[in-house]
Amino acid sequence: MTSDVHSSTETRMRRNTVLASVLGSVVEWYDFFLYATMAALVFNKEFFPTFDPLVGSMVAFVTFAAGFVTRPLGGLIFGHFGDRIGRKKILVLTMLIMGGSTFLMGVLPTYASIGVLAPILLLVLRMLQGIGLGGEWGGAAVLTFEHAPRGRRGYFSSWPQTGVPIGLLLSTLAVNLVSLPGDEALVAWTWRLPFLASAILVVVGLFVRLKVEEPPAFQAMVKTEDRVAVPMLEVFRRYPKQLLIGTGARLSESITFNIYNAFILTYTTTVLGLPNRYALNGLLIASVIGFVIIPVAGRLSDRYGRRVVFGAGAAVALVSAFPVFALVDSGVAQLIWLAIVVGWALGACTMFGAEAAFFAELFPARVRYTGMSIVYQLGVLPSGAIAPALAIFLVSTFDSSWPVAVYVMVAALITLISLRLARETAFDDVDADLHQRASQQTA
Repeated sequence: MTSDVHSSTETRMRRNTVLASVLGSVVEWYDFFLYATMAALVFNKEFFPTFDPLVGSMVAFVTFAAGFVTRPLGGLIFGHFGDRIGRKKILVLTMLIMGGSTFLMGVLPTYASIGVLAPILLLVLRMLQGIGLGGEWGGAAVLTFEHAPRGRRGYFSSWPQTGVPIGLLLSTLAVNLVSLPGDEALVAWTWRLPFLASAILVVVGLFVRLKVEEPPAFQAMVKTEDRVAVPMLEVFRRYPKQLLIGTGARLSESITFNIYNAFILTYTTTVLGLPNRYALNGLLIASVIGFVIIPVAGRLSDRYGRRVVFGAGAAVALVSAFPVFALVDSGVAQLIWLAIVVGWALGACTMFGAEAAFFAELFPARVRYTGMSIVYQLGVLPSGAIAPALAIFLVSTFDSSWPVAVYVMVAALITLISLRLARETAFDDVDADLHQRASQQTA
């Protein structure tokens, strides 16, 4: 009877952990995607109106990139304290930072009201968003990874990644709804509503997240006094190879991901002159499919290995780049939907499914939060941070989409090479020694 109660308690705890991580991830990614979408549709007009539409979009995406630039800072700060004082406490703080920044964007005066101060304030809030997300991802992934039973770490740690398609789905639905009154109303005032609505998601996420316990691995670290004074220094000194492999593996997912959600909106509306619903509806469809693909890919990574599944997603990105842009350039709504599904859902989301566990297994528990955050956030600087703005520059320079396709392919090749150099860790009991030492101390 006692063992049944214990098993039931563990199951409930794991379920609550997954739910808390997913909800937090949804909040973070809803906020992040909302900015990317509005940068393409509104901010170029309301905060950078002195430029022509394409240049205004490029400048708006520079502020989009600023959020990526501050993500490593958030990863370093919150990774340090996550490895020192606990995963749960930091995840509550990161949610408040992200949600608060997004809410304030919803009440921000535009260029017409306060002039150049408007884009400056927008930039500051965007940077705060990046700091919050920089600490959020690593914590949510570590929390589920360390609560997972052996043999299911890929599946459990893939669930926070579903916050990406859910956040994209919710943000895209929100933009679609506030676009119903027309483009003039969207630019004038309805764009603010989705930003203000993020407060609801934050309240729900905090309610669930506050109930979560610290994972067994962190409790064992406390018991064995295995915590490191400065985790960042430990990571750079002892695990440089893991950092390089992880950062290289991150490139394809990040570039594919941001090209097929942020850039594709600007490309279809500003360059091709198509209605914004073409790309928005494609993103809605891809979000639903991606929500299914991510946990399936995570589970497959438990069975066949992280490198195989991660590599499959990168291979899709590699071979589909030119066909995807050929479909988009057709200007046919249904073909654009298919392009986004192939590039974003099949390519990026397959990599997402195996990514969290792959990165977590690169580092021991005492520096895991920091190590994962550095890999994830540093890897995004040369990829996701500049991807939309660079893609716009390439299209405006060459008057064609083929350079963007080449960009996607190069990133996929780098990821495949990085995975080839990595060691398969899916079948290792990565925290066995830590738990054994904690048990010996208890005895």
